[in-house]
Amino acid sequence: MSAPKALVLDFGGVVTRTLFETHDLTERALGLPTGTLQWRGPFEPGSDPLWRAMQAGEISERDYWLTRTREVGRLVGEEWQRMETFVRRARGADPEAVVRPEAAAAIRIAHDAGIRLAILSNELDLFYGSDFRARLPLLSLFEAIVDATYTQVLKPDARAYAAVAEALGLPAEDCVFVDDQHRNSAGADAAGMRAVLFDVRDPFRSFDEALGHFGLALAMPERSIHA
Repeated sequence: MSAPKALVLDFGGVVTRTLFETHDLTERALGLPTGTLQWRGPFEPGSDPLWRAMQAGEISERDYWLTRTREVGRLVGEEWQRMETFVRRARGADPEAVVRPEAAAAIRIAHDAGIRLAILSNELDLFYGSDFRARLPLLSLFEAIVDATYTQVLKPDARAYAAVAEALGLPAEDCVFVDDQHRNSAGADAAGMRAVLFDVRDPFRSFDEALGHFGLALAMPERSIHA
């Protein structure tokens, strides 16, 4: 097998910290008492039945987050119907504050090594807003962004992986794909990509594994494990 040429990343959960990891920031931003938000998704799946339903394929990821959006909106006395509202209100005007330091380091290492970069997301602009890309300079390093907000083709549909490979002008086997959802990682593998299942509980190891496909390593001052 030849050496891969491109690193393809999911966005939310891989490039940015999950909303599960930033409950404290969300509560402060919305004026909610500390400890109000209890759902923890992959960090405490036993206490999050809605997350378990999503993982079992009973509801979609979008369904999960729309439910959480409505719940949090009601906590502040509002009716929220769009995930974009939740993300903007919770995370404010500084998107760089929620970028994983491991992600920023890995992306720059790959870019400096001449590795081509792409994003394959089910809901980048749907969740973050159409102006988000311009407010996050790190995204300027990516030559292709394929977003199901517009294509309406969701991972793990094989057409989603084909679309990002086509955007890069590469065969699927030349791409290393990283996603925090098992079904999306499995979909990439089935499409012929080299898949890395991202562990949100250990982002350093996950990015180091991804870079390892290119003969690179992630070097950071401190190993960061979010829990």
